Amino acid sequence: MRLTTKGRFAVTAMVDLATNGGRGPVTLASISERQKISLSYLEQLFGKLRRNNLVESVRGPGGGYYLARIATKIKVVEVVLAVDEPLDATNCGGQGNCQDGKPCITHDLWEGLNEKIHEYLESVNLQQLVDGQNKSASAIMPITMTKQAFR
Repeated sequence: MRLTTKGRFAVTAMVDLATNGGRGPVTLASISERQKISLSYLEQLFGKLRRNNLVESVRGPGGGYYLARIATKIKVVEVVLAVDEPLDATNCGGQGNCQDGKPCITHDLWEGLNEKIHEYLESVNLQQLVDGQNKSASAIMPITMTKQAFR
């Protein structure tokens, strides 16, 4: 599978948007600052996300982006595919012509992996990632408070 920075950054930015979007549109500059992703790179990604109806934008002062649907209705696989990220572990692009025009001896293995990856990313929505992030943050907080109490 060739999940590159493009797919990872798109998912990260969408989780940030889902986390911070409840108070109105979120600027790409704020996502860039929080997630340490180049603003120009985010602009490219969000153009694709908008064209694929995953985000909507508001122009002008107070503008920014917001999710086009509620976070539970946006699957991670949609985000990855929207930014043209290939989900393919084969060397032949799924064509079955890996070796002299025929499938290589491990073609079925990589095709099976493709299916599992797609199934997994299809099973996870943005809200689950937000909830997982919030759970991790709240699990850390009592430890921090305990350390502060002993100072």
